[in-house]
Amino acid sequence: MTDFLRPLGNTGLTVSALGLGTVKIGRDQGVKYPQSFRIPDDRAVTELLAKARDLGINLLDTAPAYGRSEERLGKLLTQRQDWVLCTKVGEEFEDGESWFDFSPEHLRFSIERSLQRLHTDYLDLVLVHSDGNDLDIIHQHGTLDTLNKLKREGKIRATGMSTKTVEGGLAALEKSDAAMVTYNLDQREELPVIEYAAEQDKGILIKKAFASGHLPEDHPDPVQASLDLILNTEGVSSIIAGTINPAHLEENVLKSRQALSRGSRGFTS
Repeated sequence: MTDFLRPLGNTGLTVSALGLGTVKIGRDQGVKYPQSFRIPDDRAVTELLAKARDLGINLLDTAPAYGRSEERLGKLLTQRQDWVLCTKVGEEFEDGESWFDFSPEHLRFSIERSLQRLHTDYLDLVLVHSDGNDLDIIHQHGTLDTLNKLKREGKIRATGMSTKTVEGGLAALEKSDAAMVTYNLDQREELPVIEYAAEQDKGILIKKAFASGHLPEDHPDPVQASLDLILNTEGVSSIIAGTINPAHLEENVLKSRQALSRGSRGFTS
């Protein structure tokens, strides 16, 4: 299944072209999906994780803001060495609302808590969960500096930021290993960040590849069209897609492999 694996920039990490987002295993409030869902029980999550691994997925994306997601992954994951765990810092979710804290003290607290919740002694990738004020977070709070210090301490293997602006994405890549950006059929404004990452050998994760279930309907298969676009854009390491439906997950992996087979070594410029 090596054809499905890609380097995350120059981090030394290798990630599956499709990663599994896990917000739906921990939180069902304040989410922007077109259909409601029920948080799955432990047995269903265990089966979903086993299915993901069988399909060649090794990248799991979680966050403190995803409710009980970290705790449940820590409880249910086996063979830690086979997974690339990505979590975040900065955003908290309590009583149905988000709040943010980018201070060095809170970041350290958050990292230690994630290590405990995930039952691990290292985190593969940690991203700053932006509130939209990307440049302030980077330059005023020094958030990436704090993460990079934790990286030097051995608690994190790679650092980055989930950004919301082009300027923020570019600034994040200058100071860290990776960025998570929005990119899909209708939203291509952050392409310059992806192009910069390709030039600098930095990692790129894609969020909202399927526009949170709101892809345009003027394509015969908008999911395939989106995967074709994203996975054949040079610089993209992986797409993070959240689902709790094993059949849906398998379909997405199949279409991702089809997209990869259409590009030259998985990339086109």
